[in-house]
Amino acid sequence: MRIHLINPNTTASMTEKAAAAARMVASPGTQIVAVTSSMGPASIEGFYDDALALPGLLAAIAAAEQGTGKQGVGGIGGPVDAHIIACFDDTGLDAARTLARAPVVGIGEAGFHLASLIAHRFAVVTTLARSVPVIEANLARYGLLARCCAIRASDVAVLELEDPASDARGRISDEIGRAIRADKAEAIVLGCAGMADLARSLSVQHGVPVIDGVASAVTLAEGLVRTGLATSKLGPYAAPRVKPYAGRLADFAPRGD
Repeated sequence: MRIHLINPNTTASMTEKAAAAARMVASPGTQIVAVTSSMGPASIEGFYDDALALPGLLAAIAAAEQGTGKQGVGGIGGPVDAHIIACFDDTGLDAARTLARAPVVGIGEAGFHLASLIAHRFAVVTTLARSVPVIEANLARYGLLARCCAIRASDVAVLELEDPASDARGRISDEIGRAIRADKAEAIVLGCAGMADLARSLSVQHGVPVIDGVASAVTLAEGLVRTGLATSKLGPYAAPRVKPYAGRLADFAPRGD
């Protein structure tokens, strides 16, 4: 099984971190093909970054579907069985599902669903306050807002997670403690792919399940592939209609192939 993990921002060190977390939980025989977007923002923090991350994300999805991608160690090397979008905002998830034949899993949705299976009430600890409305809207869309007792911002910028000298881990840990004490959270979902390497140690420290969306997405993607399930192409996830696109987006025009 080959799972394509795409980081929709352009920070390669974050891709490597997410890939390491994915490989830790992947089953024997599952290959994680990790790719960094070739265009867009260095991190995704808010609606503007999210919108401008889409072209790079969709280009990577299309290349992986065709087995022609050249990013990542060794390139794509052939078609893939599933895709994982390694951004907690689930950036471009609906568009990617429309484009791809293989199933597409977002790490935010995956983390929420796994949390709902092991706790009655869970909290999300994310990066900046501007991410809270996006996460809240996603939870509502997935039908899980009532199960989330709090969304807490640690005031850690995404790129600070790549700096070993920052106090990012401590600030995230502080918010987890507050979520447990004040919000009565029974499990914590880490609200950024850049936090993937912190889940195990924070779980031990606080004595509650701390859920990494990357690991959650690998588990769900493998399950979808093994059961032979892919995205329904009836309704909104049907292939995009063939039509011309103009300007810089001309190469993204649907061709019906």
